[in-house]
Amino acid sequence: MQRLLRLHSISLTQFKNYSNRSFQFHERIVGICGNNGVGKTNLLDAIHYLCFTKSYFTRDVLSIQNGQQGFRIDGELDLNDKKEKAVCILRETGKKEFSINDGAYEKFSGHIGRYPCVIIAPDDIQIITDGSEERRRFLDALLSQVDRIYLQHLINYTKILAQRNSLLKSFYETGNRDISLLDVLDEQLLKPANYIFEKRKQFLVSYLPGVKKLYAGIAKQQEETELHYSSELNQCSFAGLLHLNRQRDIAAQRTTGGIHKDDLVFNLSGQLFRNIASQGQRKSLLFALKLAEMDVLKENKGFAPILLLDDVFEKLDEDRIANLLQRVCIENDGQVFITDTNEERLSQHLDELKIHYQLISLTV
Repeated sequence: MQRLLRLHSISLTQFKNYSNRSFQFHERIVGICGNNGVGKTNLLDAIHYLCFTKSYFTRDVLSIQNGQQGFRIDGELDLNDKKEKAVCILRETGKKEFSINDGAYEKFSGHIGRYPCVIIAPDDIQIITDGSEERRRFLDALLSQVDRIYLQHLINYTKILAQRNSLLKSFYETGNRDISLLDVLDEQLLKPANYIFEKRKQFLVSYLPGVKKLYAGIAKQQEETELHYSSELNQCSFAGLLHLNRQRDIAAQRTTGGIHKDDLVFNLSGQLFRNIASQGQRKSLLFALKLAEMDVLKENKGFAPILLLDDVFEKLDEDRIANLLQRVCIENDGQVFITDTNEERLSQHLDELKIHYQLISLTV
């Protein structure tokens, strides 16, 4: 049996700029064209909701159409030759519901990884250029799709860390230092922190060399790149780190060390990549990270993830566009949704690949 994931249709009600609109997808490759502001990115974001139960770009409340009080997204999919109906509803009360074949999830985290998905959007360049939080978010989103236990530990760690930071702040505000409660929270942090660290470390041993290889292929030239995982837990146990930092944490009113400070470090010719890389080099590294993510998801799930490409051709030369489309449309057998303001450009590139594709033209 061929294992695959396909989205056949999506219906949007009171979602962003869509009052009531349905789309049918009858090809593996779907181009979505139109001027800025017509809803291309919103359509991709609706697909993202079906895969992750949330927006890629904004908070739920900002996904409601202006003047309305809730939204609904319905999707019809094939998952390994079985038809499924996914529904996401944000009620007027602010309550969100998510169901598969009319069976509602108690915890949305149970859905993550069912419909693996990779998105590449213009602001994703922040993964390369901004602080460590962007790279951790990227890494966590990837690992959460392949490891449910990782996701649960991540949820627990975030929750306990917030409690610890709140307690440290209260020490300062009230003058009451309940060290015994701090000891309890420290103990509770150990299990999720150690699991997350070990999983990241183990995963990145194979993932980062894959990224490096893909980057070399995209860049089409030899460059001295180095990618590595930076974590304080490489030098010290988490228990030891919390003990070592306790007085500093109390003074700072927050937890100053731990896996929430981990980073992926990218170097080019011995210097920080983001400091010296050109725009083209940054985009090439971003594509390498995302294409490697696709490979990981396919290997783990047994089928290719849905790929959402949002306006990625801007400021790319024709050769890079052709190389990227060859990689995602020909060498990859997953479903691909591509937005572009230039319908002629997209049609020309897809025609050159000699593949069947669908083109959706959006107007205001």
